[in-house]
Amino acid sequence: VQLVESGGGLVQAGGSLRLSCAASVSTVDSLSMGWFRQAAGREREFVAASTWHGHSTYYADSVKGRFTISRDIGKNTVNLQMNNLRPEDTAVYYCAAGESGSYDLYDYWGQGTQVTVST
Repeated sequence: VQLVESGGGLVQAGGSLRLSCAASVSTVDSLSMGWFRQAAGREREFVAASTWHGHSTYYADSVKGRFTISRDIGKNTVNLQMNNLRPEDTAVYYCAAGESGSYDLYDYWGQGTQVTVST
């Protein structure tokens, strides 16, 4: 499974961005899909996840109420809508896919897309 992220960029604090992750398979609905991020000098951290068929979604406390993960089955993509962005959201964002269906186990990773939030 190959994953390609897009939609990153530079935005002012309070603004919005929509990240997309395109999967190379048509069975994305049978995979758990997640978003992670890694800021400079920090470890990668969990952001959001959607389990098999989108049955459940999970969010890090730091993004609850601001970020929304969703699936576009027809386009084999998973999106991350990010609203009310803060400077601390600045990081490289990675898409991940897992065959277990669990929100916390992933087998495939994208190359990442940079998100920079200015003050």
